[in-house]
Amino acid sequence: MTNQWNQFEAIEGSDYWIRMVKCQHACPVHTNACGYVTSIAEGRYEDAYKIARATNPFTSICGRVCGAPCEVNCRRGDVDAAVSIRALKRFVTDKFGPESGSPATHHAGCDQRMLPPNRGDYEKIAVVGGGVSGLTVAHDLVQIGYKVTVFESNPEPGGMLTVGVPVFRLPRELVKAEINAILALGVDLKCNMRLGRDFSIASLRSDGFKAIFLGIGLPKGRKLNLPGGDREMVYDGMDFLRAFNEGKPLSLGRRVVVIGGGNVAYDVARSAVRPEMSSMSETLSEMGRGEQVAYDVARSALRMSSDKEVHVVCLESRAEMPADEVEIVEGEEEGLKLHDSRGPREILGQNGTVTGLRTARCTSVFDATGRFNPSFDEKDVEDIPADTIIFAIGQTSDLSFLKPEDGVESERGLIKVNRETYQTTAPDVFACGDIAHGPRLFIDAIASAQVAARSMHDFLRGTRTEIAVRSQWAPAIYTMAEGWERTPRSNPPVIDAAQRSASLDIIEESYPPAEAHRQAARCLRCNINTVFDTSTCIACNGCVDVCPQSIIKLVGLSELCKEDRWLDMVSTSLAVPRDELRRMNKFELDSLGGVMLKDESTCIRCAMCASRCPTHAITMKKFEFYRECVTVPTPNEKILYHAAGTNVR
Repeated sequence: MTNQWNQFEAIEGSDYWIRMVKCQHACPVHTNACGYVTSIAEGRYEDAYKIARATNPFTSICGRVCGAPCEVNCRRGDVDAAVSIRALKRFVTDKFGPESGSPATHHAGCDQRMLPPNRGDYEKIAVVGGGVSGLTVAHDLVQIGYKVTVFESNPEPGGMLTVGVPVFRLPRELVKAEINAILALGVDLKCNMRLGRDFSIASLRSDGFKAIFLGIGLPKGRKLNLPGGDREMVYDGMDFLRAFNEGKPLSLGRRVVVIGGGNVAYDVARSAVRPEMSSMSETLSEMGRGEQVAYDVARSALRMSSDKEVHVVCLESRAEMPADEVEIVEGEEEGLKLHDSRGPREILGQNGTVTGLRTARCTSVFDATGRFNPSFDEKDVEDIPADTIIFAIGQTSDLSFLKPEDGVESERGLIKVNRETYQTTAPDVFACGDIAHGPRLFIDAIASAQVAARSMHDFLRGTRTEIAVRSQWAPAIYTMAEGWERTPRSNPPVIDAAQRSASLDIIEESYPPAEAHRQAARCLRCNINTVFDTSTCIACNGCVDVCPQSIIKLVGLSELCKEDRWLDMVSTSLAVPRDELRRMNKFELDSLGGVMLKDESTCIRCAMCASRCPTHAITMKKFEFYRECVTVPTPNEKILYHAAGTNVR
């Protein structure tokens, strides 16, 4: 480490500049999205992959199905539309991720600085659950000297990646490749091993496992206690998705109603409208050879023979729906019929079978205090004909494996944990992901698992590991592509709606290289900043005149003194008491001086202010920073970021 990188920097200014890179700050694992997007714009694809991979062992999967909090917070969104960060990640993972044929780049790309610096002594660690949280814990601990065994209840690892995400959104070959890259680090995997059936927490302890991680997720779907809810062909969404993805689909009628307005509801509905994998396989087998022509004919035959009608019913209005806009739009293109602002009241039927769903208009989803408490207009009733009802309104846990002697407590259906360390009430047992904090994004599960892995290491070593932030300012040497400020966002191409609904083909395609360059060039490069040297500024207003966004202005102190926080700064700088400043009129305050104000939120980093400045009072500088695990010898020492919880949103 060079002495340019500061040690345990704690000044407020550094925190401000870190938060200015909003995409990276919003990412639960703090992926340097600005870095890999810029690398793509410059044609440095392998560098882009290494940056994206650095803090995320599931980079390729996140390039396909991440909820992308980085995009939600992208500052380009304040100008027009966010940079398509997730799709750009997929563009480089296709080329260099494990799915490209080798795990070598995946292994080399791991940022070792985010692993504890001291090593384990090859103690045995049990990880229960082969989903993203469990495999992330295994990924981290096996690299720092622990013998990790993953116990998975299903025939193959992946958790919600394989049982909960539809096959047309996430290729199973990709999932296997990324998981195999983690296993190749030396992780032992045991499948078809269910906690509570094949082993217990007590048996793991007796078998010599020194620490246990529970990453069992929320495997069960929720249903509403509606009249008629015990009829045949009434399913929960998790059971449906699990069966659909395994190629053993549940029986569906011609008219299906899915209850729910989130992404899972749309996964269910868009799966229901498609031919089942078993039907596709049978049809292809009947066609003879698996050639492309036969495949196309089989797919066309399924499309023509299918007259399924799939409805989505949700409490929220169209504008309030939690599902991603792209899910709603693409679902509509595939024929889904949306009934928004309607709540289920009764499942209709006769002789034990379903004939429809009775709904009432939902007048509000939340009460005056913001609590979920839907209200309905019971006079506004609509009956939707149906022979199959699928609930997709949430997930619940299965904690039947817990025994009093385990020492692991639960609360509200979740495992009780210390939210800073993810340690349970049993000191040697840790848990995170959905089973600890409820349903969240995959990237949240990864982030919490990284904290849990460090905490397990600390438990076994008797240490305390935290996160330090190293930072430095460097000259900014960069160029922006022609017309970058006018280039509109363009989403990745998707296959035709008719083709989508009649097949299990992957919906979204990757950007062609030229379009990836164009989209990556839209990045505002938030880590590059205008730095003002007030000692050489001559207040010529040249920067104000040339700014294309009109976000720089020279104002008198009267404008600044309107806010108390700035009044204090002026008082301190001029050594004038606050009360005296308050008594001054506008002319008197402005005669004391002025300030240059700049709105950082919509700056596009065009550098025109710096190039126009006659005294070079404005320069462009890059704020570089990274995070690093450090072992803190005593609990009283303080650093900028606290490891426990820093990476969790």
